[in-house]
Amino acid sequence: MKTVLRYAVLTLIALFLMAPFVWMVLVSLQESKSAIPEVSKLIPEKPHWENYRTVVLSPQVPVFRFFLNSVLVAGGVVLGQLVVCSMAAYAFARLKFRFKEPLFTLFLLSMMFSGTVTQIPVFLMLRGMGWLDTYAALIVPGVGSAFGVFLLRQFFSQIPFELDEAARIDGAGDWTIYSRLTVPMSRAALATLGAFAFIATWTDFFWPLIATSSLEMRTLEVGLSIFKDSYQGQNWPLQMTAAVVTLLPCLIVFLLLQRHFVKGVTIGSIK
Repeated sequence: MKTVLRYAVLTLIALFLMAPFVWMVLVSLQESKSAIPEVSKLIPEKPHWENYRTVVLSPQVPVFRFFLNSVLVAGGVVLGQLVVCSMAAYAFARLKFRFKEPLFTLFLLSMMFSGTVTQIPVFLMLRGMGWLDTYAALIVPGVGSAFGVFLLRQFFSQIPFELDEAARIDGAGDWTIYSRLTVPMSRAALATLGAFAFIATWTDFFWPLIATSSLEMRTLEVGLSIFKDSYQGQNWPLQMTAAVVTLLPCLIVFLLLQRHFVKGVTIGSIK
């Protein structure tokens, strides 16, 4: 009886959380330029799937270009974080050097500062380098992540050091141990970091807004506001369609990697 009650409560909570997304999808299938329907008429008699073609191939706003920009930027940030953070985490977890613990503590303290605080100096640096309104301005600042280093360092610390010693006896160096032993054994942690980085980059609005100025370099999150303005905020079905197009890749990545999200939260508590 308790199990049935538990599943009933969880089902109600799930339906409550899914309601905004379901509402958004149903409104996106209404006829273009129609008003937001009442709840009793929310399910359309004839779904207007052509709204998605209209949004993706819009002649007024290059939504497909925005989508491509978001894919390139999110892919670049994910790849960069996996490489940079895994190498830094390997150094903090597996190597011995002076001031390692104080340095790692300072590293963790940087997580206390909001990303908004550092965006102005980063903007001035990129402007001095002439990188504004380029893919480099959108990707490079996101490659470093103190959270990513912390997450991977916790996982790397759980790998027995005897494996490193056995590899060194066979003549392996640090690079070989890192690339052929530590990284292959940490796929779950890397997948977790990749999922976190992808969602954070895909849904970021403020940094792409200030780092780019041309329409061709806008990402999908920023482009969505331009799409809204092009219709004077009145065409709700097309605006909801654009919102679904923006959210869908993020949702797919989350569903594919959701078990790694749970594992990522528990990393460090299993030691």
